[in-house]
Amino acid sequence: MAMFDSLTDRLADVFKGIRGHGKLTEENIDDAVKEIRKSFLEADVNFKVVKSFVSQVKEKALGEKVMKSLTPGQHFVKIVHDEMVDLLGGSSTALEFTGDRPYILMMVGLHGSGKTTSSVKLANKIRKERRMRPLLVPADVYRPAAIEQLKQLAKQADIDCFDTQPGDNPVAIAARARIFAEKHHHDLLIIDTAGRLQIDEELMAELAQLKRAFNPSEILFVADAMTGQEAVNVADRFNQLLDITGIVLTKMDGDTRGGAALSIKAVTQKPLKFIGMGEKIDQLEVFHPDRIASRILGMGDILTLAEKAQEAINIDEAKEMQRKMSRAEFSLQDFYNQLQTMKKLGSIGSIMGMIPGMGKVARALEEGKEGVAAEKELRKIEGIICSMTPKERLNPGILNGSRRRRIAQGSGTSVQDINRLMKQFLEMKKMMKGIQKMGMGKFMKKMKTLSKQAGEGELPF
Repeated sequence: MAMFDSLTDRLADVFKGIRGHGKLTEENIDDAVKEIRKSFLEADVNFKVVKSFVSQVKEKALGEKVMKSLTPGQHFVKIVHDEMVDLLGGSSTALEFTGDRPYILMMVGLHGSGKTTSSVKLANKIRKERRMRPLLVPADVYRPAAIEQLKQLAKQADIDCFDTQPGDNPVAIAARARIFAEKHHHDLLIIDTAGRLQIDEELMAELAQLKRAFNPSEILFVADAMTGQEAVNVADRFNQLLDITGIVLTKMDGDTRGGAALSIKAVTQKPLKFIGMGEKIDQLEVFHPDRIASRILGMGDILTLAEKAQEAINIDEAKEMQRKMSRAEFSLQDFYNQLQTMKKLGSIGSIMGMIPGMGKVARALEEGKEGVAAEKELRKIEGIICSMTPKERLNPGILNGSRRRRIAQGSGTSVQDINRLMKQFLEMKKMMKGIQKMGMGKFMKKMKTLSKQAGEGELPF
């Protein structure tokens, strides 16, 4: 997660230093805690939050059980992890749907926070995971572009959107939308309320009026994580005036210090429920404090990776692919299908970043030439296969010189690129035949032996 890269690197150095000691002492704990404090402050975490956090870490690290432990470094890391999980909220918090249907959910926040986009993302997520039928309600009548934006995004996502006109009264809009929802069997209204460049009395009075009139199940405050401590201050103000039920942090994939995410729960005492990880309609994730803490501390996030894989991979297709690969029958069309599945999981770097111990490798791939080259090569392969006819994809053996020239021209590549892909593809099929003859158990054993001979150590099989 790009937002926490700097903090992750700093904490990794702290843990490396503490592990270098044979035992924990008050002196080396003090040194480690000072570095953690400095790292958090540089990450723009609220000063009071930092003070409380390091105090808790130090108190627990000085406990007798930890001091006498045979693995004091591991105990220290666990203490920091557990305290960070607690700081972030302890556990994920689900949406609550109370009252009669249609349930009402208000999205509030300032201009530019990603409120309108988050409304559509949330509607899409609820529709898919809870099998509800949401209705989006544009209630930002002061900015015509906001109404049109919500309508267009809703159309792209195939989600119903209430027809609102600029200048309408927001409370009257919501009342008509509720009648419409009841008539057309919608389960949920998501009201995209008006924003401002800053908090003012008029805005808060309007939001308070909407709350009184409809008693929503949820009031979600949407904040831009890139704005750091300002997002925390604004969230606190909205909470004081509206008693929000939860927070959505957008642009968590951005390159900033992450202080908002680490401070906002402690300051507002309201749960962080969702995080936006990109612009696409499906890039809204449930906020899991334990998983985010693990990512920050460089421990990966296998659970989220598994969930993404479960969503992206069709079980029947996976079984069929396994059968084809075991018999070396897979075609270029199958290879192309696998590339599409990989794209659903995210970039190579983002996938690697969820694997424990691969954080630095992931960042190198995301930031360095290797990652750019790998993504570029995959796009090139995709372009080549797309330029083939269905017959050529299923039977690459028919690719003669003229066919290869046509494919190169259609994909913007060279005949040499086509030849290279075909060579790699044939080598892959040859390897699969070898595995089939040898048996998977013997193949894995041989790979371990080759790894030792190469001086690379044991493979993690």
